[in-house]
Amino acid sequence: MSNTQSNTSSGASTVWQIVGRLVAAAIVLAITAFFTPGFSINNIWALAIAAIVLTIIDYLIVKFTGLHASPFGKGFVGFALAAVTLYVTQFFVAGYSISWMAAIIGALIYGVIDYFIPGNQEM
Repeated sequence: MSNTQSNTSSGASTVWQIVGRLVAAAIVLAITAFFTPGFSINNIWALAIAAIVLTIIDYLIVKFTGLHASPFGKGFVGFALAAVTLYVTQFFVAGYSISWMAAIIGALIYGVIDYFIPGNQEM
């Protein structure tokens, strides 16, 4: 009986971790877009979808390569992955646009903000 309760609570915990990570990603992304010239997100729905897409892209990169798309996580490789993921997201989200230069600047800003937001980034 306690085994079933343990599995159920850990499943709910995982869902809340994913939701928390998405909310944190949306906040960091909104701040990044605000401070980055050439980077725009038109509305709250585009922001929410972009946060989901960025989280999925990051998850897939980690799953297949073992590298985190975090500018401060893995040095230059993480910085380059963060810039590429910010740029590629525009092809999946309407209302989200970014130039290459803005993706590079945005990756730097995203990394600085993400560094100061507390929380475990692992899933």
